[in-house]
This record gives sequence, structure tokens and C-alpha cells, in this order.
Amino acid sequence: MNIGITCYPTYGGSGIVATELGLELANRGHEVHFITYANPIRLDPGIPRIHYHEVEVSTYPLFQYPPYSLALASCMAEVAEDYALDLLHVHYAIPHSIAALLAQQMLAGVRRLPFITTLHGTDITLVGVDRSYFPITKFSIEKSNGITSVSEYLRRRTVEVFGVSGEIRVIHNFVNCDLYHPDDEKKGAADYAPPDEKLLIHLSNFRPVKRVIDCIRILAEVRKRAPAHLLMVGDGPERGPAEHLCRELGLERHVSFLGKQNHVERLIPLAHVLLMPSELESFGLVALEAMACGVVPVATRVGGVPELITDGEDGFLEAAGDTAAMAARVVTLLTDDQLHYRMAKAGRWNAAERFCSEKTIPEYERYYEQVMGS
Repeated sequence: MNIGITCYPTYGGSGIVATELGLELANRGHEVHFITYANPIRLDPGIPRIHYHEVEVSTYPLFQYPPYSLALASCMAEVAEDYALDLLHVHYAIPHSIAALLAQQMLAGVRRLPFITTLHGTDITLVGVDRSYFPITKFSIEKSNGITSVSEYLRRRTVEVFGVSGEIRVIHNFVNCDLYHPDDEKKGAADYAPPDEKLLIHLSNFRPVKRVIDCIRILAEVRKRAPAHLLMVGDGPERGPAEHLCRELGLERHVSFLGKQNHVERLIPLAHVLLMPSELESFGLVALEAMACGVVPVATRVGGVPELITDGEDGFLEAAGDTAAMAARVVTLLTDDQLHYRMAKAGRWNAAERFCSEKTIPEYERYYEQVMGS
């Protein structure tokens, strides 16, 4: 198949999933065309059957805000015609699905161009419910030829909020279990902390919903009972406040802010525990990546996270904001090697058996064929 993929080319979960999906599809012999304003962050150059088309947005004095949606729709239509795309797969509803609808209509007399919209979370729970975007979000979802969501929670939420009557196919997020794998020796951990300090890790776009500051508070509690060092991977608006709290609590030497990283599969296996104290997660992709690496997640019981983590078996779930409970879970994992080993193995098994890309990508292929044939 010739597949066009549009996403936000950033460190958010939707862009990461879209990029990983494109890579997996290319590995299976499909031609994949990324259509977006910048090269996706995990998309290295020179990969066979991967093509990148930059959306160029012109600026004129008349435009207070550059009309990206219109430029995107034009680029989609042009690429679809020039490369005979079979379908478009857009990730995150706004503005990608409405741009896909425009591209579809632009080519109506030339070729059929079905499109699938994958809902990832904040496009429904945050942006979509804004009064300014609610009507266009609902319209673009309902006009999609196919709709998928990354969790059952998000499917239900979409139906509740937007009253969508058509099928929303749940296809969970996935992980490449060959790329994300455990490192039992954790040799690289010595680059960040002395041997007696085990590593904790947090990865996000540092938005308020991720409750980044809670990670610092958790570390402060953990260090009262167990030596530990925290890796903070990513960047965003909450980084400054988190760094300030580190200084305030005297934790500067025990926290490493690493910024944005393109190859997190090299960092995650170095840690013992993942911290994911989010206010809301539609799935929790980073927890899945951690589990595949044998890193035990301590997360919040929100959104679609319980569809991934079974509390007490392959991770721990606590209420959002309860940093004391999360810190206690971390201490238990750092001081009980047998418990950590058992939960790490359970997490790896869960990732490989339920969420490995080899199981999920065929679900997308079958859905593509269904949408193309309908």
C-alpha cells in the first residue's frame, strides 16, 4: 500500500506513535509518506520506503496567523495525486482530519482518497471540548472514513463527549519489542549516578498535565529511605519550575535534566523505575516502553492506564497527586530485589504478549484494507 501519514512531529505521544507506525509499515514493505511541517523527531534519514514531504506555510502581512490547515490540505492532495496514495492516516483530530477531508474533496474528480483519523487523547479531552473547536472536531471525526482510538477509555470518552454514532476501532498503542528490551547489567547507569544509587526515570513533554513537579517531590521522599537518582527526559513549560524545586530541596546533584532525546530506547533500560504521575493519560505509551525494557512503572490510576498496567503485577497505580503513596511504592521496588525482578519480568511479558508491534501492525493493515474496500 501507499500510505500518507500526518502527525505533529514532536515529542508528544501522538507523533511518536505515528512515526513508529510508519517505520513498522515500511519494514513490512509498504510505501509510507509523512506529510507535516517538520521531520518527525524519531524519523532518521535514509530509511527505505519512508518519504518525507514538508508542508510549507507562506506568511503574508494579511495573515495574522499562517493558515497551516489549508497548506496541509493542499500538500496532502498534491502528494496523494503524485504518488498515488491509497489512503491517508492522520493522527490527532485537529487540524489534521479536517485537512484530510479537504484534500479528499479536492481530489474527488480524480481519485478516491479515504482517510482514517486516530484519536490520541488531548485532541478529545482538551482541545476538542473547547467551544471554539468542538463543532469542527465533531464534524471532522464523523466525516472520517475510519476512526481509531488508542484505548477503550478514549473510545468511550469520544462517544460521551461528541455523540459519535459510527464505529471507533480500538487499536492500542504498541512497542517494538526488539528495539525496546531489558538491560539487566545497566552498565550505562554509571554515567549518571554512583553504583549505590538506582535510577528513576521520567519522560514527557513537561506539560502541566504530566505533573512533572510531582517527580521531584517523589524523589525527595524516596531519598529519605533509599539512594536514588532521577533522570528527567524531555522539555516543556514545567521544566523551569521543576529545576527550581530541585534547587529549593537541595536535590541538584540527584536529578539529571537531559532535555529532548531521540533514542529513549537507550536510556529507559538503565532505570529501575519509571515515574508517570500524570493527571490524565489516554493510554500511557511511555509506561509500555518502560515495561518492554524491564523497568517497572509507578503511575496514576487515570484514563486508559489501567488497560495497560495491572496494579501490583507489572506496575503500581496510585491516585493522581498522591506523591507519598507513589514514593512508598518506589522505595519498595528499590529495596526488594525479588519483587522488582518479578514485576519487571511480568511487565516485559505483558508488553511482548499484548502490545508488541508484530501483533498490532497487522490490525492496522486489516483496518486499512477494510476502509479502502468500503
